Amino acid sequence: MSKMISVCGLDCSVCPAHVAFLTDDQALREKTAVEWSKAFQAELTPPMINCVGCTSVDGVHIGHCDECSMRKCGQSHKVRNCGECEEYGCDTISGFLEKVPPAKANLEAIRAARKR
Repeated sequence: MSKMISVCGLDCSVCPAHVAFLTDDQALREKTAVEWSKAFQAELTPPMINCVGCTSVDGVHIGHCDECSMRKCGQSHKVRNCGECEEYGCDTISGFLEKVPPAKANLEAIRAARKR
């Protein structure tokens, strides 16, 4: 499966919420709801573990998508992800990328490919 890069650089194609949506895997939803509830100190239920991917406007998204400042910023700049943005490295995403090296690597690869 090819990568499906979100606005912030995460790979949606390996996200449990996206995989559960695509495969209708109830066991994965249940497992992820428990894991994410602990990790994010939030009460998540299996029905909440569904997502078409944050770059899609229509369809089901995990709850955080509606409040994600990076997603809102990407939409306002009309880019699929921050790697395509002229303001890449801005305050909106820089703190996140420091904490999530794989997302930064994905966005850096996109930027490098654009320069070729």
